[in-house]
Amino acid sequence: MTADVVVFPGSNCDFDAAAALSTALPGATVRRQWHADLDLSGTDLCVLPGGFAYGDYLRAGALAARSPAIAAVKALIARGGLVLGICNGFQVLVEAGILPGAFQTNSVQHFLCRDVQVRVCSTASPLLAGVREGDVLRLPIAHQEGNYRLTPPEYEHLLGEGRIALRYCGEDGQSEENPNGSYGAVAGVLGARGRVLGMMPHPERAAWPKIGRADGLRILGGAAASLAQGGVR
Repeated sequence: MTADVVVFPGSNCDFDAAAALSTALPGATVRRQWHADLDLSGTDLCVLPGGFAYGDYLRAGALAARSPAIAAVKALIARGGLVLGICNGFQVLVEAGILPGAFQTNSVQHFLCRDVQVRVCSTASPLLAGVREGDVLRLPIAHQEGNYRLTPPEYEHLLGEGRIALRYCGEDGQSEENPNGSYGAVAGVLGARGRVLGMMPHPERAAWPKIGRADGLRILGGAAASLAQGGVR
């Protein structure tokens, strides 16, 4: 398996993502690739990492979504590869039209950096092969424009297709908690064929059992589990 992490000017989670992928996917080839030289011809999984691509100039993800790298990402999706957008990477996927919706400033009007709980609402993706519906994961967030907006029809469409992947929740997994004001407390959504996952929490920052943070491995390791069962191609 080959996993590539795309590096934009302003990305700052690419090293973390690559290190976590190496832990989650033993034996895989993990590479960091500069966005302008991106080659995904032999890639199984592409990760768009967190950070502030192009300094979030105009709005989060807007300029990165116009990078030539996006054409390569779309080609990978078309041939059945997997794409994971984390935080800023999720914003890039939305700005590029690969995932629906829009982002605006958190409802609390300031940057958030804390752990949250998210409930798994759908497993209709190879990227979620390591979790079950109803599981509650503890993952960190770090964003200012994490307020994910959907129109009611968009939300109902995603819900009907099982594409609401993750929701913010309380520690009990049932009570409501919505740190940034996202519509429907949505923390992650899937693309139309389940090959794309965009999520605001950072699984790569919760991939280290020795420090008591391992829930992120269940997300990052899902692709390897699916590949072992021949589920990606």
